[in-house]
Amino acid sequence: MRKHTLSRYAVAAASTAALAALLPATGAAAATTAGSLPLAPVTVLTDRPGTSHGDLFVSPNAVAGKYAGGVEILSQDGRRTVWSHALPAGQSAADFRRQTYRGKPVLTWWQGTGLGGAAQGVDVVYDDHYDKIAEVRAGNGYSADGHEFLITPRNTALILAYAVRTADLRSLGGPADQKVIDGVVQEVDIRTGKVLFQWNSADHVPYAQSEQPLPASADTPWDWFHVNAVKLDAGGNLLVDARNTWTAYEISHRTGRVLWQLGGKASSFALKAAPGQVLNSKDRIFAWQHDPQPLGGGLYTFFDNESAGVANTGTGAVAELPYSRVVTVRLDSRTHTATLVSAADQPDLLSASSQGNAQPLRDGHLVVGWGSLPYVSEFGSKGELLFNAQFPAGVNTYRAYRYDWR
Repeated sequence: MRKHTLSRYAVAAASTAALAALLPATGAAAATTAGSLPLAPVTVLTDRPGTSHGDLFVSPNAVAGKYAGGVEILSQDGRRTVWSHALPAGQSAADFRRQTYRGKPVLTWWQGTGLGGAAQGVDVVYDDHYDKIAEVRAGNGYSADGHEFLITPRNTALILAYAVRTADLRSLGGPADQKVIDGVVQEVDIRTGKVLFQWNSADHVPYAQSEQPLPASADTPWDWFHVNAVKLDAGGNLLVDARNTWTAYEISHRTGRVLWQLGGKASSFALKAAPGQVLNSKDRIFAWQHDPQPLGGGLYTFFDNESAGVANTGTGAVAELPYSRVVTVRLDSRTHTATLVSAADQPDLLSASSQGNAQPLRDGHLVVGWGSLPYVSEFGSKGELLFNAQFPAGVNTYRAYRYDWR
């Protein structure tokens, strides 16, 4: 088994007391029902003393005829359901977490169908009495996608959407009328629904930066960008992540201009690895990545998928490393270098072909939802695996978090 390492620098940490988990390392959380179908159960595989305080927030997806889709808060050890909410048949949830809205703690998630270019859904806000108090919909004719729903200190929401249009790709060896899928970022006022900011990838990023092969037909939409995250960064700028360009973009929140980009074919930073760390087969820090998290001081974490689920056929959509991981990166704006500081590998060295997140905690721990893999993990401040749980085959949670919740 590869050693799991996570830099002590991964979080600007103020240590908090961790509670010991003393129950045996096997067992399953109780399933909850919506109509005739339960939410998928969780089986705890590893539960060592020292896990961080707080409940687990997961959103197991629906499996037709077997499990309902929905959201669920599990106890610290993953064995007890604190609260759950199942969705109507055919719908799934994503990005379930605790946030703050108008000074009060709330529960938020996206619900709908599809994830990515075909998504049709809405973001919802529930109060601490489990009553729905707000909905957020994409504006300007778009439909909200489930990859991100982030409430800002201004009581606005940062959300994502996808736009299908036609583009002339003859300069790339493609047709003059290729259907493409652009990534859209919106900031929406939660109370009024007004779109305050909108950014479209095609206005700022060349199609040539994509790592995604062109489709065989002009009528098959080319998902060249695949936006999957937007975060608030230093100075009020936005950090936008695109899986299919292998790049994170620092965006001016005022003008939408790309200030710098990390990774991909046009990185603003030279990439290198600290001693003991490994770049992938193309000498990149990450590939097909998700969920950048700004930590301050030039530090960022990324969920590094390293795969898009396509066999190595020479098309470019291949596994660059044979396993997924979470990487911590240090940016030096003076020398224009990005250094892979540390990595926490998937416990069984498995590859997540899509989705995924990493939540750095204040005590230096890291909670990971392994995307398309049916696992949730927690690593300690020294990279040790403290907690690992598994959903049934065919079920995943996209992202997973740990929060205190009353």
